[in-house]
Amino acid sequence: MAKNSEALSHTGQEHHGYQSAPISDKNAIPNHALVFSYKEIMAMSKPVAAKFRNVRTLGPVADLESHLPSEWWRELFDSLYLKTDGDVVENDTNTQHDVDALIEATGIDPDNRLLDLCCGQGRHTLALAARGYKHVTGFDRSRYLIRLAKRRAKSLKLKSQFREGDARKPRFPADSFDCVFIMGNSFGYFDSEDDDKAVIGAVKKVLRSNGTLALDLTDGDWIRQNYERRSWEWVDQNHFVCRERSLSANQHRLITREVVTHAERGVIADQFYAERLFSREQITELLSQCGFGQTRFHGTLETLSDRGQDLGMMASRLFITSTAPRKTATQASTRKTPVSVTVIMGDPRLPDTVKKGGQFNPEDFDTINRLKEVLLSLDNYRFSYLDNHATLFNDLCSQQPDLIFNLCDEGFNNDAFLELHVPAMLETLGIPYTGAGPACLGMCYDKALVRSVAVALDVPVPLETYVKADDQSSTIPSVFPALLKPSFGDSSIGITQDAVVHTSEQMINYLAELKKLLPGRPVLVQEYLSGSEYSVSLIGNPGFELEAQPILEVDYSGLNPDLPKILGYESKWLPDSPYWSQIKYRQARLDSTTERNLIEHSTILFERLRCRDYARFDFRAD
Repeated sequence: MAKNSEALSHTGQEHHGYQSAPISDKNAIPNHALVFSYKEIMAMSKPVAAKFRNVRTLGPVADLESHLPSEWWRELFDSLYLKTDGDVVENDTNTQHDVDALIEATGIDPDNRLLDLCCGQGRHTLALAARGYKHVTGFDRSRYLIRLAKRRAKSLKLKSQFREGDARKPRFPADSFDCVFIMGNSFGYFDSEDDDKAVIGAVKKVLRSNGTLALDLTDGDWIRQNYERRSWEWVDQNHFVCRERSLSANQHRLITREVVTHAERGVIADQFYAERLFSREQITELLSQCGFGQTRFHGTLETLSDRGQDLGMMASRLFITSTAPRKTATQASTRKTPVSVTVIMGDPRLPDTVKKGGQFNPEDFDTINRLKEVLLSLDNYRFSYLDNHATLFNDLCSQQPDLIFNLCDEGFNNDAFLELHVPAMLETLGIPYTGAGPACLGMCYDKALVRSVAVALDVPVPLETYVKADDQSSTIPSVFPALLKPSFGDSSIGITQDAVVHTSEQMINYLAELKKLLPGRPVLVQEYLSGSEYSVSLIGNPGFELEAQPILEVDYSGLNPDLPKILGYESKWLPDSPYWSQIKYRQARLDSTTERNLIEHSTILFERLRCRDYARFDFRAD
């Protein structure tokens, strides 16, 4: 943040604002193609734009360090970062000088495999791609900056790859790169020095034998003696920023407080951040501890500011290269024996109250057969199947597969309340498995609990009343039309076309039906939203790579207009119902702000609910 850094791969959030300075290098990215106005970028993200309102400021603070969040980087890197720091980190001349230094110090050539770790908005990646470097990958934790980098690469028609993830755990195969570089003083943001070591350790893993690490890092000794305790500057005609700085109690970090103010609206941000100060000796020792050698210092990097203002920790930066250790010959990547994968499913021998007729149906067996056909086509895997829950524990003990593909969403003994028991059993046996763990499944089974989590995370939710199983219907407030659903349950059990009610009489009657169908379960009475319905699927894991699939929209255009537009029980389990045959899915056509909001809401829920590997989130608009 603030002249001190480019956005990092460790973590971060969304950022906006872009303005380029002219460049003269004939290989540089054309300046006209990179200019984005602050207003245009702000329009891309409503949640971030919402930050630019008056906020509560702390006033005078005696001890900056006591107010520093341990994970400050999770929230700080947003549009305001690119606005306050754009004079340095969006300055094309600086970028081209950095790339010149990188090429000269490392000797990389256009055919090398390169990783721009903590790439931020991808300025160095794009500059290298513009010079003809063919295999450059940018990696950063900030979802907004990665998306911005992808949009810029697309608009410039540059073949660069960008991936989101945590720099401590980049998901790349070992020996993937000839050179890894961390530019823009993006190293040393973590609270713990062990995390810094984890980043260097991860770099060592993905570098080939004797590969090169390049670090653009502030000169810690110089900063300790020369940092500005206070500064302020105009960012544009309306915004100015004031900064306070102090050294941490152990002198190892520089703590900065930044107050951004709009001339008419007042304070719009009051935030704290910090970066570790490495001396030459300290960074050399750290690299040595992680197995790197031949560490060289290549002078300092020149830094310019479009505004001629405070450079902060970008003022005096060292450029360092170090060589990864020579690695012993690795074993062949292909296994001699196939990976043993066991697929766990529901038990067709047992009743299943959720399914039509309370048992497995031809449609279920057809789905299972299709699954087996697809899995059979995968090379280097050997699949087996377990669906007898009476012997499940003993079968797992005797087989001990390499991996469990857990598809038992029916629950243990086909009891949806016991869905979490299957992964709990696998964890007890120490067998790795796919999908969510017990805690996640327990939370997500309770719709009211999920809604409460969403409310706490500022994810929009409909109005709702929680009705206990023994509550009298006369005490329930009426907001019509309303949608009634059981608080506990999955597969839309208890949600039929009659669940949408328009009168008190309809509501009382359906409540009675739910109490009869699902005795002892609380019921949710929600406002019925009649707008578009979207489905967001995420694959991956937080801290590694969590990727959103194309958003789908439910197409109700073929449904009888007299029927309520819902994805209820009939659409999933009753082939003779019009809901089964007349409802389709199509790829959603959304403006960029709405699409981004849906993905962000899903992502934050994925993380907070402790989802794993994959999850789907459904949204209904008003």
